[in-house]
Amino acid sequence: MATDTRAGQAIYNPRTLRLYDLVVLRLSNPLIWRCPTARILALYDQHAGASHLDVGVGTGWYLDRCRFPSATPRIGLMDLNADSLAFAADRIARYRPETYRFDVLGAPATGIAPFASIGMTYLLHCLPGDIAAKAKAFDTVRPCLADDGVVFGATILSGGIPTTGAARALMRVYNRKGVFSNAADTLPALRAALDRRFRSVEITVVGCVALFVAREPR
Repeated sequence: MATDTRAGQAIYNPRTLRLYDLVVLRLSNPLIWRCPTARILALYDQHAGASHLDVGVGTGWYLDRCRFPSATPRIGLMDLNADSLAFAADRIARYRPETYRFDVLGAPATGIAPFASIGMTYLLHCLPGDIAAKAKAFDTVRPCLADDGVVFGATILSGGIPTTGAARALMRVYNRKGVFSNAADTLPALRAALDRRFRSVEITVVGCVALFVAREPR
């Protein structure tokens, strides 16, 4: 299991990022995790605001394709991995994104103008520890969220949800390599972590992916 924030993002470099969309979005999501990528994109279409911060940016695929409520949205990108930040920023260069290299399990991200929405897609299952420990990421980005804003995203769980043999096998491999750290991630733990921090929480399970939407920070 990963022991620090760096382990889960270390695999992402210019070479692996070029393969990410194929391996994760086109193959793993529908075939292994049983959650079509379009289902996650729909979260962005529904909840991304005119000012939006993405935390754990991947390749920027969702930001490149989602429908923002403004033709000129303010977009922020936050990640510990400089290669991921550069890749995503280049992909959505038309939006002139702000980039923030930040450890989401570190100190609160202060000094950034708040955003109407924050996306945290496929971030939590890469962070070390159990859900209670990795949920510190919500506290870290809280200063970046407007009081009437929304946090949404998706994470792959290993407990409290239906999993196939293929999903369990791939999770074991990823956990062993440190790409994932979700062996202790369960649906009840995710709900408890969100309920502690937000008054309004919605969680939808698709395959072994939990899609969450949280509003009204406590």
